[in-house]
Amino acid sequence: MYNFLLTLLLIDCVLITIAVLMQPSKTNDAMSALTGGADDLFAKQKPRGFEAFMQKTTLVLGIIFFLLALALVWISSH
Repeated sequence: MYNFLLTLLLIDCVLITIAVLMQPSKTNDAMSALTGGADDLFAKQKPRGFEAFMQKTTLVLGIIFFLLALALVWISSH
């Protein structure tokens, strides 16, 4: 069971990495990348379409990651 959960955790790590790299960039130019984009702090828009899908996918994969990690800790302690 431990090896199965560890394999799922590794697959989830790869999927999280792919999901994060597929998300569109939110910076408009190099200056906003350096300043952190503080100038448009209140000008945020709600993500739609592909960006919203990727955010939800990353959130779900992150939750699965933590649940698998907790399950591995619980199994290894018993």
